Amino acid sequence: MEKSYHIPVLLNESVDHLVYNPDGTYLDLTFGGGGHSKYILSKLSQKGKLFSFDKDTHALENALDDNRFTLIHHNFRYAKQFVKYAIGDQIDGILADLGISSFQINKNDRGFAHRMDGPLDMRMDIDAKNSAADIINNYSEKELLRVFRSYGEIKNAYKLTTTILNSRRNAGIQTVEEFKDTIHDCIPKTESSRYLSQVFQSLRIEVNQELKDLEILLLDANEILKSGGKLSVISYHSLEDRLVKNFLQTGNIGGKIEKDFFGNSITPFQSEFKKPITPCESEIDNNPRSRSAKLRVGIKK
Repeated sequence: MEKSYHIPVLLNESVDHLVYNPDGTYLDLTFGGGGHSKYILSKLSQKGKLFSFDKDTHALENALDDNRFTLIHHNFRYAKQFVKYAIGDQIDGILADLGISSFQINKNDRGFAHRMDGPLDMRMDIDAKNSAADIINNYSEKELLRVFRSYGEIKNAYKLTTTILNSRRNAGIQTVEEFKDTIHDCIPKTESSRYLSQVFQSLRIEVNQELKDLEILLLDANEILKSGGKLSVISYHSLEDRLVKNFLQTGNIGGKIEKDFFGNSITPFQSEFKKPITPCESEIDNNPRSRSAKLRVGIKK
C-alpha cells in the first residue's frame, strides 16, 4: 500500500540510525503509507513496541496488522501527552518524516498541488477548522504578509497580498485555478513553477501549523526520550531544517547557545553526524520528490 500512497524517503538511513534497541519503544510521528513504520517493526524483537501517529483520516486505511503496532489518529504535537499517560515511561526513539505524502499531493480534492484544479483546501486533517481558502479570503493584510514572507520567503509578498485583497472584494477565491488566475500578474514568467510552489508551501504551513507542531515536538523530545534515545527527523525545506539544526546544536529553537552557572553549554542532544544525510542519486531518480530531503539525527545525552 505504501508504494502507491507514498514512497518512504531515506528509508534505510532514517530507520537504521534510529533503532538501536530491538526491545525498545518507538514513535513514528508521520505514518502516511506505513513504509517507515513497517521497516521499524522489522528491526524490533517481539518485545519491541511501535506507536505511529497520523492526523489524516486516509492514512488509517494503511494500518499494519502487527501486535507490536498501534496507530493513533492524532496530531503528533500531542506525542508527549500520549507517552506520559499511555506509555508511562521515556521511550527509545522518535521518527518524523515531515511534509506531505504523495497521496495527498496527487489528490486534486485536497488542493495541495498547484498543477491540478480543485478546492483550495490543503488541510492534512480534513476535520481541521481553516482551509487555505479561509486564509485567502479572511486574513488581514498583515496576516497574509506574515504568511507569505515567513513561510514562503516570497519576494513580492506585498504585491501578492494587495492583489488578493483587491480580488476578494469582488468575489471569494475557492479553487486552485481561481487563485492562480487571481495572482497571475504576480507570477514571474521565468520561474512560475517555483514561485507557485513557494506560495502554496506558505499557505500549507499556515493551514496545518506545521512549524508550530515541529517546535512543540523538538522541545518535548527532551522529556520523551531516555538517555541514549534517538531523534530522527527528515525535513524538506530550509524552514524545517533550520529548526531541527538549531535544536540539535543548541537545545532551543532560536539557535542561541545557553550556558549553566559554570559556563558549560546546555545542549541536551548530540548530533549523530555533522552534516545532514541527503538522498543518493538512485533514490532521487526513483522518487524525484525526495530531492530536497535532509535527515538529521540527534542522540539524547
